Amino acid sequence: MPSKPLILVVDDDAKTAAAVRLYLEHAGFEVVTASDGPTALVRACAVPIPDLIVLDLMLPGLDGLEVCRRLRAEGGAPIIMLTARSTEEDRLEGLDLGADDYVTKPFSPRELAARVRAVLRRVHDSGEEPAIRVGGLVVDLARHQVTADGATVDLTPREFRLLAVLARSPGRAFARSELVERAFGTDSEALERTVDVHVVNLRRKLEPDPAHPVWIETVYGVGYRLKAPSEASGRAR
Repeated sequence: MPSKPLILVVDDDAKTAAAVRLYLEHAGFEVVTASDGPTALVRACAVPIPDLIVLDLMLPGLDGLEVCRRLRAEGGAPIIMLTARSTEEDRLEGLDLGADDYVTKPFSPRELAARVRAVLRRVHDSGEEPAIRVGGLVVDLARHQVTADGATVDLTPREFRLLAVLARSPGRAFARSELVERAFGTDSEALERTVDVHVVNLRRKLEPDPAHPVWIETVYGVGYRLKAPSEASGRAR
């Protein structure tokens, strides 16, 4: 990563983009901007590649959700969604597509800068351990990859972080609130219901029969846990 993290700000409102750029630069970041979906896709893949993308939901050309969907198909930098929509369903839709955080308008530029720092910190801190192995499940933190019995499993960034938290302590039951804090951060707008959505998706991708999971177990009245290798039976994929 360069001496100053590079942030791509995507917003079709010139005043908002200029204000965000000014504040992020003052906070120590380098900033490039885009005002529509197609340009955002080009600049997200340009060299130097952004370390993080602040992405407005309502964009000309391609909306923010489609931009997020396409970037996540290629992996890509962490994404903070920026939008005037504030309903729980809107937040869940963006997060389920792979956004790392969600900030609603109107917002404080200071708060946005704090969110940017927090997401970057979580992303880079996750590389401290090379890999977590739980039986046939391998969560490679350095490469941001998951394999189950040798088969690659494609996960969104949030699914990956949630699985990593569970895999670090196999057999331990986590409350939903604790999973939100450990995987997404206390400054995130993530909801406990978000955890349920991601667990459903993880089971669909990991489990041979999602209705009868052999890896991620529901602990009723508490939350979820990843079964220890001695408990898990059958192939994970």
